[in-house]
Order: sequence, then C-alpha cells, then structure tokens
Amino acid sequence: MKKLFVLGAGVLLFAFAACNKKDNGPDYDPNAQYDIDSAKIVAYIQANNIQNVQHDSRGLFYQIVKPGGEQKPNGVASVKVGYTGTLLDKSKFDGKDTAYFDLNKVITGWTVGIPKIGKDGEINLFVPSIYGYGPYANGPIPPNSVLVFNVKLYDFVNK
Repeated sequence: MKKLFVLGAGVLLFAFAACNKKDNGPDYDPNAQYDIDSAKIVAYIQANNIQNVQHDSRGLFYQIVKPGGEQKPNGVASVKVGYTGTLLDKSKFDGKDTAYFDLNKVITGWTVGIPKIGKDGEINLFVPSIYGYGPYANGPIPPNSVLVFNVKLYDFVNK
C-alpha cells in the first residue's frame, strides 16, 4: 500500500510539473514571429510618419531623438531613466518619471537599445517581441507583443 501511495504521488507530481512547464508551443517559430513583428513595426512607423528610424544588425528598430553625451552605457550599466511603454495600439502599459535598472536585468530590447545614446539622450525603441517578452503575456502585455518605448537616459554607471 505504501509503495502504491509513493508511486501515485510521484505520478501526480510529474503530471503537475508537465502541466506547469512553460512551453512556446510546437508552432512557435521565433524567426517567423520576428518577420511578423518587423512588418508591424514598419507599418506603425509609416502610419505615424516617424522619421529617421534605424534598424540595427540585431533587428532592433530605434529612433534617436537626442543623442546625449559621447560616453555611452555598456550592456551591464546601471541606468537612471524616465520612460513610457506602449503597445502598437498606443495603449500605455508602463511608465515612470524616474527609474533605476541594470541593463543586464531588463528585456533585450533595452539592453541593446539604451547603449545607443549617452547621458541626457533620448531614444524611441520599437521592440520586436523576441526582444521583449516573446510568446508570454506579462501583466497587461499580451503574448507576441511589439513594444514601443520612449526612454530618456538621465545618467548611468558602467560596470
């Protein structure tokens, strides 16, 4: 009886773990999703007549509003920023007048994008979902969402 109970508990634990496993699903293709997101970003940029948007080698779209100082943060810098985050439908999901982050502890879109400006710079980031939260929802952000950020870099400390 005791062996049966332990075996049953083990099966239940395995089943519970399998049900709670984060899975992108068999149809999730990050390259295909990037292509979808890129088309959405280009359409958004055109529809909103946004000028001087650049596209870097990693696939991030960005617009430097103000370049800021010559020295730039590295990918692990501690930064002091003000920002607004919206979805492509312009609904705001987050924003702060002042916030502090380590660039190695935020979404990849920020890790790649923020070092493109210096102190007192400002940038608009158009973040494909693979550089945001991917196929997962995060609070008010649906899965596979393109994120748009306006970020002002007040200060930083490189590590």
